[in-house]
Order: sequence, then structure tokens, then C-alpha cells
Amino acid sequence: MPLRAKITTPAMLSASRQYASRSEDVALAPQPNDDPDDVIFTNNYGVRSIELNRPKKLNSLDGSMARKIIPRLQEWAKSELAGVVVIKGSGRAFCAGGDVAALAKWNQEGPKGQQRSADYFALEYKLDHMIATYTKPYVAFMDGITMGGGVGLSIHAPFRIATENTLFAMPETTIGFFPDVGASFFLPRMEGGLGTYLALTSEQLKGADAFYHGIATHYVHSSTLQALESRLAELQFPDYMDLQQRFKIINATIEEYATGLPSPRPHISGALRQTIDKVFHRDQPSIQAILDALAEVRDQNPSEELKTWAKKTIDTLHTRSPIAVAVALQQMRAGRRWSIAETFQREHDIATNFMAHPDFVEGVTARLIERKKERPNWAPNTLEAVTEADMHRFFARPAGKRGLQLLSSKNYDEYPHAWIGLPKDDEIWSAASGKSHADVVATLLEKYEGKQGVREKVAEALERLR
Repeated sequence: MPLRAKITTPAMLSASRQYASRSEDVALAPQPNDDPDDVIFTNNYGVRSIELNRPKKLNSLDGSMARKIIPRLQEWAKSELAGVVVIKGSGRAFCAGGDVAALAKWNQEGPKGQQRSADYFALEYKLDHMIATYTKPYVAFMDGITMGGGVGLSIHAPFRIATENTLFAMPETTIGFFPDVGASFFLPRMEGGLGTYLALTSEQLKGADAFYHGIATHYVHSSTLQALESRLAELQFPDYMDLQQRFKIINATIEEYATGLPSPRPHISGALRQTIDKVFHRDQPSIQAILDALAEVRDQNPSEELKTWAKKTIDTLHTRSPIAVAVALQQMRAGRRWSIAETFQREHDIATNFMAHPDFVEGVTARLIERKKERPNWAPNTLEAVTEADMHRFFARPAGKRGLQLLSSKNYDEYPHAWIGLPKDDEIWSAASGKSHADVVATLLEKYEGKQGVREKVAEALERLR
């Protein structure tokens, strides 16, 4: 049966209270105004499910929800009866982001309110790091809108399931903020220039593209999710079986529910993908260099489709918060060298600095509260006006602040479960050396145990290799 989300037992509170000695950690303890029903927890044999339950708010993550999820995950990590954790959302969204409207309101109260916002991000990033280093199999049903804070709840999981309803984006630069929740780690590790492109433009990906490009590890139809969850509940793992072995069983189980892909290619493929990789490649030195590369495509490329895309992308970059775009580009460069723990610690420094900058309140108010169509009044107001010093100030730890203290010391430099998704371009191109298309497909289908999407991914990657 569903369990009431309100935490009342001392055992579940103790994990929170031991961290409540500093302001950012006071937020871990339940608060009087927390909604008892904004998260629903369910036990079904070996599955422990988390259902985000704010459908009218598109399940936007707030402190009340995070304060419930953290101790549950801590409890389940120690439970021999908990085999798999599933997280999902009610309504048409998985989770559309953090509740940034509340943060913008706090920021208007001055330093005290800005600190309150920084404490919220501390709480959110502790949860995201816990998910990224969790010791039990964790499966995210990315069914519906999955943006911002919702990405933090899913992207670091070993199993991320997209459906026909999935709509993925990191839209932070549209509201005067930067791609956070661990984006510094996962976006720079995407193939080619895709991560930087998504970070700067806030471009949206639908379900199939999310799968093809590695945001999701699997693609199933939404109508099968309930049956899949029931099947996961039936799995039993011997005590001697390590986490990677359990992952293999879960991976194969999810594949049983693969119902076919809606397209043999992602929307971002072929010449468009090649152009994105060229324009947004990891060695581009500045925003101006990216704009110059886009202008070259707009003015000289023979493809009308690519000309139109380049013009639209230039216009998009000029509508975003200039300081947010500059910070996001530097973040994509630096994040490749950060470990998963360092990522959340450094992102907390950046987020704290953004809370004291006017663009966040301006962007959230204009875009999300007042829903204005005109461009917000950013400060600085143009990309050209942003200096190196302006940008680098966001990466400095605020004076008198100690670095974010995470809930565990677990850490890594690369995702330990990267093999669960589709093969990457480099692996495909390496396998193609001296082999026919059919041989490459056969080799990788065998390696990935017949995984849905391998055949299509190989075909698209080899077309770009020619």
C-alpha cells in the first residue's frame, strides 16, 4: 500500500538531524509547513517506489519533497528487502524542475533570503549526489516533462527510461541561471558538441532523441511502465551478487519491455549533428567563436535547413541571459575534469553566487511568473558586455563560506554504469575499422546482447563517418 510521505519515526529523522548543525543542513530536518502528500512511497515486494505527487505544479521539486526522499533512500540502502528503487511522477510530468519561483521570491528579501535559496540548492545537490552514488539499483521513469531539477533526480541513475511522452531540457539560461544538478558532469561527457549545445540553448529533446543521445538508457512505451515495475518487483538477487551483476539482470528485464522505436534516426542526426559537433566542439574558446561559426553556417552553407537552424540558434543565444551563457560555457570546459562529488560542490558555489545576481530574479519573474514574451532586461544585457572577470566570479567560493558537505564520501570520475546505454560513436567507429556495416552491427549487437537501438545507432554513426 502507498505510505504517507510524512516522516514521523525517530529512525528516519536521525539521518537528517545529524547534519543539522549548519544553516544549509537545517533544511534536512522536516519543516512544519511541509506537505505530507507531495511524495508517495510504495513497497511492492522487492521494489521501493518514489512517486512525485505535485501534478498541478508539474512535480516541481521543493525542499519538502527532498526532505522526505533523502531519509527514505538512506533507509532503503540498508534494507535487505529493498531490491530496486523506482522513481516516477504523477500526471504529465516526471519533474519539470525545481520550484524556482519560490527561490526568486526569497532572493528579493536580500542576503537572508538569498542564503535560504542557497540552502535549498545544498539540499537538492545532496540528494542528487546520493542518487549518483546510490548502492542499490535505481530506475527513473522519465515519462513526461523532465527538466532542471527533474534531470538531477534521473540523469545520474544507472537506468533512465524514456517514453513517447519524454521531453528533456536544461532550460536554466532562459531564466538567468546555469545548468546545474550535476550538468557539469553529464553534459560535457555527451558525444561531440551535444552537451554544450543543450547547455547554452536549452534545446528540448523528445523521447527517442533522449535515448539515442544517451540521456536515457532505454526506450519503452508509457503503457508498459506499470507492468515493468511489477516485473522488477519479482526480481530476486542472491546476497553474493554484486551491484554490476544486478545491473545486468535489470538491464535485460527492461529490454523485455522494449516496444520499438518511433524513428530509425534521432532528429539531431546526419548533417545537423555534424554541424553541432563542429560549432559547439569542446575546444571553442569563447561564445564569440561559437557565434562566428554559426554565422558562417548561416551565410555560407548550401543547405537551407542548416542556414535556418544557424539563424535560429544565433537568435536563441542572444535572448538568453548573457552572464548565464558565459558561465555555462566555462562550466562545460571545466566540468570535464571534475569528479561527481566535486561537481556538486562547485555547482553549489556557482548557484550561491547566482542567488545574489539580479538575472535570476529577472529571468524567473519574466519567463515563469509574468510569462512575458519580450526579452528580459539582463545585466549585463549583451553577450559582448560580459567580461572574463564577470564570468569567473561565479566560480569563486563566496567569502566566508565552507564548501558543500555531501551526505557521503562516495566519488568517481566517470559513471560506473556507462555500458548500460547504447554504444557511443567512438566505439562504433573503432569497430568499423576494416569491417563491413553488417559485421559492425553483428559485433555490437552481440556485445550489447541484442539491445534495442544498437542497429539504428550504428547505421546513423557510420553514415556520419563517411
